[in-house]
Amino acid sequence: MTVRHDVVLVLLWAGVASVLLSAVAVVRLRGTLMRLHALAPASVAGVPLIAAAIAIDQGAGRSAAKTLFIGLLFAVGGTVTTIAIARASRQAEGVDKEEGT
Repeated sequence: MTVRHDVVLVLLWAGVASVLLSAVAVVRLRGTLMRLHALAPASVAGVPLIAAAIAIDQGAGRSAAKTLFIGLLFAVGGTVTTIAIARASRQAEGVDKEEGT
């Protein structure tokens, strides 16, 4: 085993652990906003860590750059999507309260 391989394994397992812990939290928590908060570690840390591990394993080159770009898109896109879903759910709750249901 080389140092590079060890780094890949550490990044990969950290990313997988982040995604698994987020999945457990989504199942255990109640409420839309709490579940959205539980997804944050998976989208902001889990997927980018896995992408970084894959990019390091691939070595320097275009494929590694593409993999890192995909990880960055997941991190940014996950955050933006979470904000949009939170706003929509708050608006839907506000509409339900105004209607009296």
